[in-house]
Amino acid sequence: MSRHGKLRRPALSLVRGLLAGTAVAAGAVALGSPGAPAPAAAEAPPAATATVPALVVAEPGTDRTAAAAPVRVRVPAIAVNSELLRLGTDASGVLVPPDDFTRAGWFAGGAVPGDIGPAVVAGHVDSVDGPAVFYRLRDLAPGDEVLVDRADGTTARFTVTGVGRYPKDEFPTEAVYGPTPRAELRLVTCGGDFDRARRSYLDNVVVTAVLSG
Repeated sequence: MSRHGKLRRPALSLVRGLLAGTAVAAGAVALGSPGAPAPAAAEAPPAATATVPALVVAEPGTDRTAAAAPVRVRVPAIAVNSELLRLGTDASGVLVPPDDFTRAGWFAGGAVPGDIGPAVVAGHVDSVDGPAVFYRLRDLAPGDEVLVDRADGTTARFTVTGVGRYPKDEFPTEAVYGPTPRAELRLVTCGGDFDRARRSYLDNVVVTAVLSG
């Protein structure tokens, strides 16, 4: 159970979610702010377990697949052009982050980009080796464009409406994962300072965007 608790909603089930900081392979993964330097490889803290906010998942039978599955995300303003991995959850309901620092991932249990609801895309910011796919996420500004290419050859175009950084114990679960009346997109990573004792970055960076075409 996430420390952010559960959202109580009719016809929705909840699982624990995303990007409070984790580690894989030999070194700590920094899903953090571009302003926070990656820990040096020689000083990498032990592997961390993600602490995660709640994710809203559609109940079986909910039509959330009208749009074709997303295969690539492009963010020209910050030079992101990444294949999209499909992200799922582990046995305890925690979202498994991308296993490749150079690629972002789409939470396949949530909304499809272009369908009504908040589609969630996650990516690492850095690792012990340096910047990762969402290293410059916090540099986005309202009006910037996010393009999501889909398996049927179409592209969903989103316009950024806001960029925020939030302490993890104040993660805006409702704003990120709550239902929306239109197609929206959330780009999420970690940010702020790296707490070696907790083996985690202290904040989350969240970009919100709305479908524009």
